[in-house]
Amino acid sequence: MRRSTARFEEPLQRDHTIYESSAAKRRVVAEAARPLVVDVDGTLIRSDLLIESFLDLLSRHPFQALATLPKLVSGKAALKSAIAAAAELDCTTLPYKSEVVDLMRSAKSTGRPVYLASASDHSLVEAVASALGLVDGIFASDGATNLSGSRKRVALVEAFGKGGFDYAGNSWTDIPVWEAAHGVIVVGGGRRLRQATAERFAEARYLASPGMSAAPLVRSLRVHQWLKNLLIFAPAIAAHRFTEGLLGPLLLLFLCFSLLASSAYVINDLLDLASDRSHARKRHRPLASGRVPLLVAMGLAPILLLLAAAIALALPAGAAGLLGGYYLLTMAYSLSLKRKPIVDVVTLGCLYGVRIAAGAFAAGLSLSPWFIGFAVFLFLCLAIVKRCTEIVDRMSRGGGDLAGRNYLERDLPILEAMAAASGYVAIMIFALYINSPAVMVLYRHPEYMWAVALVLFYWISRILLLMHRGEMHDDPVVYAVADRVSLMCGALVLGIGVAAS
Repeated sequence: MRRSTARFEEPLQRDHTIYESSAAKRRVVAEAARPLVVDVDGTLIRSDLLIESFLDLLSRHPFQALATLPKLVSGKAALKSAIAAAAELDCTTLPYKSEVVDLMRSAKSTGRPVYLASASDHSLVEAVASALGLVDGIFASDGATNLSGSRKRVALVEAFGKGGFDYAGNSWTDIPVWEAAHGVIVVGGGRRLRQATAERFAEARYLASPGMSAAPLVRSLRVHQWLKNLLIFAPAIAAHRFTEGLLGPLLLLFLCFSLLASSAYVINDLLDLASDRSHARKRHRPLASGRVPLLVAMGLAPILLLLAAAIALALPAGAAGLLGGYYLLTMAYSLSLKRKPIVDVVTLGCLYGVRIAAGAFAAGLSLSPWFIGFAVFLFLCLAIVKRCTEIVDRMSRGGGDLAGRNYLERDLPILEAMAAASGYVAIMIFALYINSPAVMVLYRHPEYMWAVALVLFYWISRILLLMHRGEMHDDPVVYAVADRVSLMCGALVLGIGVAAS
């Protein structure tokens, strides 16, 4: 009897094992067949396609970009469609989240279909899908329907059925979609969102994604570029009139220029995303890399502008007017002038010059023709060096003509000649100044100043040589402040000036 029972029980155990094995196989097959659907804005990319496409259009065709805004009356989908149709967004260089791309690759390797579902316009989502090469299909806004939240849920349920797909998202608007999904994948998101999804979806998965921190936000201000604003002190120093009473107004002016410069840099980086992402070093900038959200940057720029305007009320009217002119010129440069050859370097030279003129106004000084002439050609030289450096860098990487600047590779020889000519003309003006009656008023031994001309010749020639070799920093002024040889040259010029006084 016992044998019979044993024989009876053994087949039952085998049948149960077979049943469990079949169920596990069905689960694996179901998992392999279940699509993975991934949101785009903020989930797949550290950015937003609508903002990216609008900024791209604003950078290339400002008036056309503004002309699309009335489309919002017809709904967000219509606005997105109008902007996407006019923009020329390069989706291959967008800041993709590697952890999400890896998730898609993993799903694809197991045979699962992968889809994108986004509220962005279908043409842009198609471009993203094409850039990745991992996508089987897309769901997106079509000009009439804005595929967000509950609308996205309806579209996915109609396509795959309730519980027939896994969904990766990053925001509160994704909750209706997660409620209809089988698998919930939360990418990044704030602490409150993670808590809410953990309470609502017991088996939710979480992909860590670095959020915004203070460091990249500060970097987006380019505080190191504030060193250029030290030029406002140059007129008082050159005139030997740098007194304690001038320190307050000049420091206020320095702060105004710094805030305005940071505001302008943020706007320039917003408009320059495409060309920055094609650059070996600039692609790591906070905005280009997606480490600072574009909406945050768009709010930061006017705040800095308003702070500068408030401080400028305490300055002389002439200095405040030049601050306004400086900002308008930077906006013109960012929107248009930077894409016009030669005009761009003249504009950069003028931006240096405005700082000096504002410093003279704040100090109550008049600029001598010698000082103006020397500054104009020196800054033209440095501006052309900046552009040549970008061309040399792009040529060294086989990148072709300079993106977003309308310069060709074959323009380099003439630009190098222009940089050298401008630099040496500046030295010639300085040499003529040494022999002028004006120098006798300031220096007891003006003949010593010939040594300054030799130092300038050496420094400018070295800058030109490093530029030609491709060893120059993107900005020669910033390079000079950190370069040991340049600092030694500066110390020599200062020492000679003291000895000549």
